[in-house]
Amino acid sequence: MGLATSCGSTQKGKTTKSATKDAGFVSIFDGKTTTGWRGYNKLAFPQVGWNVVDGTLHCIGSGKGEAGNGGDVIYDKKLSNFELDLEWKISEGGNSGIFILAQEIPNEPIFKSAPEMQLLDNDKHPDAKLGVDGNRMAGSLYDLIPAKPQNTKPAGEWNHVHILVYQGTVVYSQNGANVVEYHLWTEDWKKMIANSKFKDFEWFANPAKEGYIGLQDHGSDVWFRNIKLKIL
Repeated sequence: MGLATSCGSTQKGKTTKSATKDAGFVSIFDGKTTTGWRGYNKLAFPQVGWNVVDGTLHCIGSGKGEAGNGGDVIYDKKLSNFELDLEWKISEGGNSGIFILAQEIPNEPIFKSAPEMQLLDNDKHPDAKLGVDGNRMAGSLYDLIPAKPQNTKPAGEWNHVHILVYQGTVVYSQNGANVVEYHLWTEDWKKMIANSKFKDFEWFANPAKEGYIGLQDHGSDVWFRNIKLKIL
């Protein structure tokens, strides 16, 4: 990979508090409230569809797929160069995602402006077998670049994720390994998008230099914890 990340050390899939603190990370989810978060294209946090339980931010499964229930949520601060560190686990057959550099476009879904790290139960969700070369499996840049190695843990187990965004370079790390790297605004990026289903999404083809971190409501139970951020 082109740039080294500063992931915290892990033990049994959990980031140690001392590692992330020493690396300059700050918590952006206190494990008790939704302070600092709100609904995408909304002024407040959703009253339904999400809750805080046992130190996790939990998207409550609705069985409605992308229609969701509470809708996607965002961290209420635009960011440009940063590192995001968190853990996630998903329900059996579940689907979700982590968005970066998202823009709030009226009457448009978040995925039209924001690259997505796919979160998935690879064993039971059909998306794992769709796409090309596994590019819809967990850890992938959704529908564009497959996560390699594919080291996602099964549904119900915690996965550790680290996302680096720096001057257009984006690196996804999962469970201690770099699994995806891409470079925004480059010719390679433009060619990749031109040959994808995102080609007509202007905000996706030419991502903003700063935007929101988003967590997806895709109709499945998914839990997030130890959400930490480092501004670069």
